[in-house]
Amino acid sequence: MFTGLIETIGKVEVFSISTLGAKIKIKINNFCDFSDVKIGDSISINGVCLSVVSIDQPFFEAEVMKETLNVTNLKYLKKGDEVNLERALKINSRLDGHIVSGHIDLVAKVKSIKQEGFSKKIVFLCNSDLIIKKGSIAINGVSLTVSDIGVDFFEVSLIPETLKSTNLKNLKIGDIVNIEYDLFAKYIKKFVVGSKEEKITLEFLKENGF
Repeated sequence: MFTGLIETIGKVEVFSISTLGAKIKIKINNFCDFSDVKIGDSISINGVCLSVVSIDQPFFEAEVMKETLNVTNLKYLKKGDEVNLERALKINSRLDGHIVSGHIDLVAKVKSIKQEGFSKKIVFLCNSDLIIKKGSIAINGVSLTVSDIGVDFFEVSLIPETLKSTNLKNLKIGDIVNIEYDLFAKYIKKFVVGSKEEKITLEFLKENGF
């Protein structure tokens, strides 16, 4: 489990795809202390939860399943690309950001980028059924608040600190990003769809904790 608050940016040293999946080797920025990372730990790479299989500070390696390649933007990575990194949430940590599982729902395409004051507004094209205005969303693992929404798009506003500390500063029109919907939105949809057969009344909602 993660928070969507990126700890550092890493650089791809090696990314090799085979018929079995992919292997990725990442160099951690020197100023960030990842010395407590051990084999088997979960690390979010561009929002994708992967397990560490090898460590040689300041490098670590992870393996990517074919299914993960199919549903994320990791398949587009190449040597030198910057990726957002976050270690798994500790139980005694503050829960800033929002709850992020590291399981990508879909990818989105950058439609437009506009500077507005000190912030940058970016519009993404994707299915917006589970997105609400002022709700949370994770883009390449970054916890953000939705500033606007339409039938097939949503918008976020990025402050300078977010741009400085994540790879979202590198985005260009047409780029593909990983999207994870708000976890609670997905559970609510599952609950409602699963209750289609029942008539949803005020009594029904009260009985189910609403």
